[in-house]
Amino acid sequence: MGLKYKRVLIKISGEALAGPKGVGLDFNIITPICESIKKCTELGAEVAIVVGGGNFWRGRSSGSMDRTRADHMGMLATIINAIAVGDTLEQMGVNARVQTAISMPEIAELFIKGRATRHLEKGRVVIFGGGIGRPCFSTDTASALRAVEINADIFFKATMVDGVYDKDPHKYDDAKRYDTLTFKEVLDKELAVMDATSAALCRDNNMPVLVFSLDDPDNIVRAIKGENIGTVVTG
Repeated sequence: MGLKYKRVLIKISGEALAGPKGVGLDFNIITPICESIKKCTELGAEVAIVVGGGNFWRGRSSGSMDRTRADHMGMLATIINAIAVGDTLEQMGVNARVQTAISMPEIAELFIKGRATRHLEKGRVVIFGGGIGRPCFSTDTASALRAVEINADIFFKATMVDGVYDKDPHKYDDAKRYDTLTFKEVLDKELAVMDATSAALCRDNNMPVLVFSLDDPDNIVRAIKGENIGTVVTG
């Protein structure tokens, strides 16, 4: 089976990179994820990645700390993760570039749309760190924004659950998984897919979202081929 999607934006949470420990980086987890991404590039896909930072820090869970400063720390956490993913890919022989939303030229490129798309056209994987460079916005919103900016065919949201459910499947045995949803349903039902800002951004820019489990990293390959996994959100 060939590719269904040529250019994709994959959101990988910080928690996914931490593995069972829940904090820090677990390269026994990161390596299989990167191997799957390598397979996608070998199929001819153009892959961009946004990484979260929850394995190190969450700005919105910082207690009494000033929200802006807390979010700045969260941005730095995502950059640590972006460097780790980029280095792992490079060690596998995959050309990768880390771009950040805040200027730190000694460490990574600053995000520029034209440069990012040129990297993708040349077969390089681009990893975006630093969110959107502003406080109060999630990495889901950063993913939606970058997907729109690079003209991705779809936004892959790789999570720890195999799709979108009407309630928490870890708590309720009768939880129902959706095969398809509209953004209106996501917003009206307040489903735990992504925050309202990112959902509205995808809706307004006709950016479909596929939510699937990263428990098996090769789900990324299955998704890019168009196999029937996860939940598709459109409209």
